[in-house]
Amino acid sequence: MNYRFYNAKILTMREAAFLEGELWVQDDKILYVGEGGDMAAICQKLSIENILWDREIDCEGNLLMPGFKNAHTHSAMTFLRSYADDLPLQDWLTKQIFPMEAKLDGEMIYHLTKLAVLEYLTSGITAVFDMYLTPETTAKACVEMGMRCVQVSGTSGQENFEPSLRQMEERYHTLNEMDPLHSYFIGFHAEYTCSKALLEQVAAMAHKYQAPVFTHLCETKAEVEGCKERYGISPVKLLDSLGMFDYGGGGYHCVWMDEDDMEIFQRRGLSVVTNPASNAKLASGIAPISDYLKRKINVAIGTDGPASNNCLDMFREMFLVTGLAKLREKDASAVDAWEVLKMATVNGSKAMNLPETDVLEAGKQADLIMIDLHQPNMQPMNNIPKNLVYSGSKQNVKMTMIRGKILYESGQFTNAYDVEEIYRKANEIVDSLR
Repeated sequence: MNYRFYNAKILTMREAAFLEGELWVQDDKILYVGEGGDMAAICQKLSIENILWDREIDCEGNLLMPGFKNAHTHSAMTFLRSYADDLPLQDWLTKQIFPMEAKLDGEMIYHLTKLAVLEYLTSGITAVFDMYLTPETTAKACVEMGMRCVQVSGTSGQENFEPSLRQMEERYHTLNEMDPLHSYFIGFHAEYTCSKALLEQVAAMAHKYQAPVFTHLCETKAEVEGCKERYGISPVKLLDSLGMFDYGGGGYHCVWMDEDDMEIFQRRGLSVVTNPASNAKLASGIAPISDYLKRKINVAIGTDGPASNNCLDMFREMFLVTGLAKLREKDASAVDAWEVLKMATVNGSKAMNLPETDVLEAGKQADLIMIDLHQPNMQPMNNIPKNLVYSGSKQNVKMTMIRGKILYESGQFTNAYDVEEIYRKANEIVDSLR
């Protein structure tokens, strides 16, 4: 379909300033971003024939910007929302989460992922970086729902949790070829759930395909201390010594990294994916975001899963990234709002290897959102990027478009989803697992 958005404020994310004008979408790509005016003149400038529009949308002065990239989540954990709260991380994980997850099958994960996608769309999220069981059914759910999804293997030494390297390699081929909306990374759950032999095999596979690797990393102080007891060095140093990051990648959480760990991330060009709500709720700590930014390490933002957050809301994450950084540094100027907005959009695209979704410009994928500026929390418009980070909320998401398709608009899901059936199925699954 062809869309013309006009009378819009446009934040391309190339720079903090916004322009006022139009954005055109042709099929799945952005055709034009710039000042409005005579359409025939713009077409002539683009060396194209006049376009027949399927819809012309008056943005009424509202904001168009790239969609948010949720760079770490476990989508199907929607079934564990508010199930095992107020527990320490290791007890939460080993006594509550792992036993419940062992009861899941692929069909359950398919339906539970659909519930997560609905929530992503309401938060202006246009791509997710997911790690979970049965990635085939997660991929099926996301593609059917129109959600852009990058998955990463959660291989570990835990029974029932993807122990097969052969299976990961098969998925690396099949899931990277199934649909333009989907891709798949080599990865593993965490150092503490894998033997050294398994880690060495994952690193060898990364070398075989010259591929980046992602994993949960330095999430808790206990995790780091445990690795030092086992190997005498931190998890980052251990993985680097195995050649795990020779072709890039990064880590989720990265709360407890020392200067040497950061130097490795900087030298290897790795990405940190911070998850402030989850880390705060599980009392894991506050990541040293200011230190990462000083070293020019790419920092992206994730919600983590619905079991540990429990909300898939990028606005809350953005506020917590800067708010907790200021508290940690005891410096109200730490981690400027513009940097946080970049983390949630441009930096997430970089971590997920989605360069075609990072900014709004001609030739990029039409993954964009419209923010309702005609809400009290967006007024006055002294500084729109700061409004988004410090006072924005999901109520401001007026539209979510992925790959040129509007999936959520004015509080309604528009892709013929049977929303009530998705809710019913999720509750049925929860009841069956109790």
